[in-house]
Amino acid sequence: MAAFKETKFPANAPVAQKAVGWIDDRFPLTKLWNDQWGKYYAPKNFNFWYIFGILATFILVLQIVTGIFLTMHYKPDAALAFNSVELTIMRDVPWGWLVRYMHSTGASAFFIVIYLHMTRGLLYGSYRKPRELLWLFGFAIFLALMAEAFFGYLLPWGQMSYWGAQVIVNLFGAIPLIGPDLSLWIRGDYVVSDATLNRFFAFHVIAIPLVILGLVAAHLIALHEVGSNNPDGIEVKDTLGPDGHPLDAVPSHPYYTFHDLFGVSIFLLVFSAVIFFAPEMGGYFLEYNNFIPADSLKTPTHIAPTWYFTPFYSVLRATTADFMYVLMGVVAAYVVFLWLKSQLAFLTKVVVAIIGLVLIIGMLPSVLDAKFWGVVLFGSSVVIIALLPWLDHSPARSIRYRPTWHKYVLAVFGLSFVILGYLGTQPPSPIGGVVSQVCTLLYFGFFLLMPWWSTMGTFKPVPKRVTFHAH
Repeated sequence: MAAFKETKFPANAPVAQKAVGWIDDRFPLTKLWNDQWGKYYAPKNFNFWYIFGILATFILVLQIVTGIFLTMHYKPDAALAFNSVELTIMRDVPWGWLVRYMHSTGASAFFIVIYLHMTRGLLYGSYRKPRELLWLFGFAIFLALMAEAFFGYLLPWGQMSYWGAQVIVNLFGAIPLIGPDLSLWIRGDYVVSDATLNRFFAFHVIAIPLVILGLVAAHLIALHEVGSNNPDGIEVKDTLGPDGHPLDAVPSHPYYTFHDLFGVSIFLLVFSAVIFFAPEMGGYFLEYNNFIPADSLKTPTHIAPTWYFTPFYSVLRATTADFMYVLMGVVAAYVVFLWLKSQLAFLTKVVVAIIGLVLIIGMLPSVLDAKFWGVVLFGSSVVIIALLPWLDHSPARSIRYRPTWHKYVLAVFGLSFVILGYLGTQPPSPIGGVVSQVCTLLYFGFFLLMPWWSTMGTFKPVPKRVTFHAH
């Protein structure tokens, strides 16, 4: 075993340099900094879409810090929870109202940033080879965030928290055979009660944050292993200079350090304005019913989850008994389409046809009810996002070099997602129901038809080096 050799510094060397050297001899501090940021080369044509990754990291830290301070005064007890938030934290604890609003507004800000981060991936093909695992880690973070937000939503023990949790947990009851027992296990009781509050508190404060931190670390390690994508969708690693570094990349520090600091500053300006002037954001960030203590005997007139769940909730609500006949027709048409247009092997086509037939039979009212298929579509609308690396067969990664009409396809998809989100916040209505059903078909059509539409049209030639002209 080699003898330990400590780095020697001149007597007049700065104290900080000596301290870092002492640590480096015992722990790879400088190496970690250089590998993960200081000497990590990133494409030099990043635009504003590339700010949302660092913003998501910043908000994660913000949520953890504010969450720690909130747990110091929060009581995970059904009899005390509401007053511990609305009286103790909001009124008695110095600056407690600010910490609470930072945490509640931070949750909505987190999802806004994550949705924009995922939009960037769609625009520039950031999920394409060799970044499939990077995308899957990101998707796993998204799932964990949804779980974290769901568990945290019950904690204020307001009317909407209580009844929203009741509705969401009851969804699991639609699963055949195991549904009722699964709902009971999640609640810890036959109704949402003190037992539910305690287990949700444990998941929200300890279990899920640990999972999120692990996934974020894996996401960043995967990113720095394969390298960052860029607006042109070109691999900068393919063009190296004499020094072995990519010609079209720059060290993250100091270039993107200051780029990101500017983005964080703009975010803090907007974030502060919301916290101080509109923390409830008209009832979207904090529902007005949540300022009323939970009452198991009084159901609110309209129960809906927080806005960041509503696109998927709309898919669930759109799945009515009448809509099942439309879905049967869509499944049949898709199977026929696969037979005629896909290059799948004959045996694979037979398997697909059998699966399609089983689905159609299962959608009959006498077999499985619409509530079950609503839960299936609800889950599928989330999970299908993970399949993007294998659904997109486009010759070009970036939207810049795809046919112009591809942008309209993305726009229609984005618009249908936003409409689903808005309708999910509104009380059910006949017109809203039809619109949400149309948007549900557009949403799934975007993904299920992607292997074909992504290859169609005239593509622009992709340059060998990154470009800097405006798009």
